[in-house]
Amino acid sequence: MTTADTDIGTACPFRHDDALEPDPFMTRMRTEAPVTRVQMPYGTGTCWLVTRYEDVQTVTSDRRFSRAALVGRDFPRITPVPIAQSEAINLMDPPALNRVRRLVIHAFTTPQVEALRPWTQRTTNALLDAMAEHGAPADIAAHLANELPLMTISQLMDVPEEDRPQLRRWATAMMSMSAADRTSAVEAKSALRDYFTALTTARRHAPGDDLISAMAAARIGDEMLEEGELAVLAMLLVVTGHDTTTYDISNIVYTLLTHPAHLAQLRTRPELLPQALEELLRHIPFRQGVGIPRVALEDVELGGQLIRAGDTVQVSYLTANRDSLVYERPDELDFERQAPAGHMAFGYGSHHCLGSHLARMVLQVSIGTLLARFPTLRLAVPEDEVRWNTVSIWRYPLALPVTW
Repeated sequence: MTTADTDIGTACPFRHDDALEPDPFMTRMRTEAPVTRVQMPYGTGTCWLVTRYEDVQTVTSDRRFSRAALVGRDFPRITPVPIAQSEAINLMDPPALNRVRRLVIHAFTTPQVEALRPWTQRTTNALLDAMAEHGAPADIAAHLANELPLMTISQLMDVPEEDRPQLRRWATAMMSMSAADRTSAVEAKSALRDYFTALTTARRHAPGDDLISAMAAARIGDEMLEEGELAVLAMLLVVTGHDTTTYDISNIVYTLLTHPAHLAQLRTRPELLPQALEELLRHIPFRQGVGIPRVALEDVELGGQLIRAGDTVQVSYLTANRDSLVYERPDELDFERQAPAGHMAFGYGSHHCLGSHLARMVLQVSIGTLLARFPTLRLAVPEDEVRWNTVSIWRYPLALPVTW
């Protein structure tokens, strides 16, 4: 066992803008130093970076590591301003976390999501009708990815149509990694909080058939969501409920169009789609760097290192998804992979994504319909001419021109 108390930390570049190639620094750390002290672009002090699947499991499920202990700290991070609200579910620990998750799950059920599938199918059909009418070449991002996820979560939560473009602008501003965007990120975070405070208050007094109203009414015994909890939850679900799926659609289409043998396999065997999507989610590095860290509440030995009480610990779901100790041929895309463990694209442990069932439904409908509707779909430009986001925490093509 070793400790790195005097180590100032290796500087993490967290720049991997070559399409969807894995971050070379984090890949190297998983092999050479799977638990190592690093320096983040923002925040005070250093933190630990954990990159192997088993160690990531430990940090994300062991109560000796706390999200709630981040509140009030200028913790090491990759964005100028912390994205999470201090009262948000993603900064809670059990048992408080368990209470809120139970109430949300009570309202946000799989049958509720499945009931939305026909609407999602009709909406996807309409969006692809418009793309076909536009004619080739067309931008998948503009015609499908940027539209469907926001429309779907907004339909589920009955967010007024006229408000949706502004919500997307605020959500995008919040996710910037650029120091130049600090002010706009702070303003966007505040504006989103104000918007959902007003919306959830209105739904408390005049409930409808939407998810916000269901969460407001959800009770387990005497427990229910408080006003502030409901507002931040609604904000979190709308922002993350469309953001990640938006970029997943573009990234998955790009990956399929640049892996012709896999695309042909899906066209020949469309029943493989659900399993193929899980493999694509495992394989694709969907974000830059790391997410929300945790704080060690006591000394913990992990991966041969002594993590001291009070140390900040970051985990990489991206490198865990490519861990050769868990997956055979981890860097290969295999739609028939019989993986011994599930992927971590939706996180792990008590903070596993609450909207993963919605994301899966939207991806199944959108990707399945796109492939069936356009059997000769292909990139309209050479793959090295596709332009990629270099500012946000998310990795995605700014535009994805296709033809058919």
